Amino acid sequence: MFNIPTVNIKATGENIVKLRKKSGLSVKDIQNACGFGTPQAVYKWQQGLALPTVDNLLVLSYLFGVTIDEIIVVDNDEQAQKSA
Repeated sequence: MFNIPTVNIKATGENIVKLRKKSGLSVKDIQNACGFGTPQAVYKWQQGLALPTVDNLLVLSYLFGVTIDEIIVVDNDEQAQKSA
């Protein structure tokens, strides 16, 4: 059996909030950097309702000064099964 990792969307959203605040950026700053007309996508990321696209992850990694791997929170199958 494979131990396949999965993205923890909720924890990733919480991580985006933490990294955004640590970087001194506002939601509006992220919105503008990603070229969004409204902040809804950023709020959805932060609430764990959606994940940024790969190109937006690249923007976030640049803004936060971290790698994409440091933004995404990954669970492996064993951890996911224990919490289910």
